[in-house]
Amino acid sequence: MQLLNKTIKGIKKTDKLFNEKAQARLDNLTKPQGSLGRLEDLAKQVAVITGKEAPALKNKVIFTFAADHGIAESGVSAYPQAVTAQMVANFINGGAAINVLARHVGARVVIVDLGVASDLKAQAKLIIKKVGFGTKNMANGPAMKREEAVQAIENGIEIFEHEFRKGIDIAGIGDMGIGNTASSSAITAVITGLAVEDVTGRGTGIDDRSFASKIEVIKKAIALNKPDKGDALDILSKVGGFEIGGLAGVILAASSKRIPVVIDGFISGAAALVAYTLVPETKDYMIASHCSVEKGHKAILHYLGLSPILDLHLRLGEGTGSALGISLVEASIKILTEMATFSSAAVSERVAG
Repeated sequence: MQLLNKTIKGIKKTDKLFNEKAQARLDNLTKPQGSLGRLEDLAKQVAVITGKEAPALKNKVIFTFAADHGIAESGVSAYPQAVTAQMVANFINGGAAINVLARHVGARVVIVDLGVASDLKAQAKLIIKKVGFGTKNMANGPAMKREEAVQAIENGIEIFEHEFRKGIDIAGIGDMGIGNTASSSAITAVITGLAVEDVTGRGTGIDDRSFASKIEVIKKAIALNKPDKGDALDILSKVGGFEIGGLAGVILAASSKRIPVVIDGFISGAAALVAYTLVPETKDYMIASHCSVEKGHKAILHYLGLSPILDLHLRLGEGTGSALGISLVEASIKILTEMATFSSAAVSERVAG
């Protein structure tokens, strides 16, 4: 708990003064005021997060965390659990969607095994920070011990801090783990107070019978484990996942370093809920990249008060939405820092009336 407590203490409220300074510059650029819409809002948000009038986003990092979920044995996914390890190999080889989109936006991908149910070997493109070989089946009892929940979060913090020493100006988060939409639905239902039916989707594309069963399994897990809505560690330990905890750790660490963190889809959103429940101030450091097809993700965004940048009907995860979101955030900063002002470009300003 020492690292977690230290990180939490390092998270401060953002300084709204930088919103005013960024707004003043945006209003003096060669365009009608507010004409670049959401791009202007993003630029102001990054200025506030970083505490810089002219932030630069040169070092872009996407954290893709993988882990398995014991609930997969209850038939909540259309794919076998072995796919988690197989997709990690795909990430390492650069052939997954996240690799393609990260290359497209100039971001490096940090691939981490937080709890894959296979004995993967550390290598240049894979970090092993395994809490366990997958969680236990939450339908039969707690997914993990409370100490393991803390470890998962602290592992995420450690990974972020290691990469931070190499340089991070903006972070994105993503996931891989068969069964993790079930855990995310449970976390979302507990924290938001919504019914399981209202926050559960089809994940990898299960049929009607499996979908109905998935809802019942999640209900059973919540009823059995009785997670405490106000205790993020209790929720994570009883119905969460190792990668979800790790991603929450990245959000906490990024917030403590005043680094904007771009949230991907449903699983990343569940991690954001965990981080927010631990430290509400983390919300100010989050940027929602998109709105997932998973209806639980919409519930998360509404609960956190986050407005997604994109709505492209995505539901892949991996950090794919984060990569696209980072691209637009970077565009907003270039508008703020590279665009000419009326005076520098010798352009007449608006006349009254």
